[in-house]
Amino acid sequence: MTSFWRHFLRPALALLAGLTIITGFAYPAAVTAVAQLVFPAQANGSMITVDGRMVGSTLIGQAFSDPRYFWGRPSAAGDGYDGMASGGSNLGPTSRVLIERVQADVDRLREANGDAPIPVDLVTASASGLDPHISPEAAAYQVARVAAARGVSVAVVEDAVARHTEGPLLGFLGQRRVHVLRLNLDLDGLLR
Repeated sequence: MTSFWRHFLRPALALLAGLTIITGFAYPAAVTAVAQLVFPAQANGSMITVDGRMVGSTLIGQAFSDPRYFWGRPSAAGDGYDGMASGGSNLGPTSRVLIERVQADVDRLREANGDAPIPVDLVTASASGLDPHISPEAAAYQVARVAAARGVSVAVVEDAVARHTEGPLLGFLGQRRVHVLRLNLDLDGLLR
């Protein structure tokens, strides 16, 4: 038994303890420290603050339903972009639940914005269900409603959309997009 302990069990337990310390404590602590030093905003959730108060994240969408605000994509992540429920709905194209949800969104959008063609991203959820962006076309679709609800000219709202339209990453990765929360904060006069 002493030989088994010395040759097999003791080295195995020592290796387990050593790797637990390295991979369970030392490495995560080092990565966290480097992230806090080099990328503190990103490491802390890419939060948007207004007058010292956190109002959201650049990475997670928010549910807006007031006509004065631009509306984002539907969220498949629980009620109102629940970050703890990130993920798609896993509903297929023949799912009655999905068809009814999309039809309800189409009806709501037509009632609020008229009969113009609806950009697809306003009725489809992203894979994460948390997308904070809409397409420039989805923003343009909502401009007239937002301008009327705020009592400002369409040009004022179009200028705000243009300020918050981001190009593809590195000029070629992804598509142009509009960050909904930043745009809404700008329209409220809170974003500087």
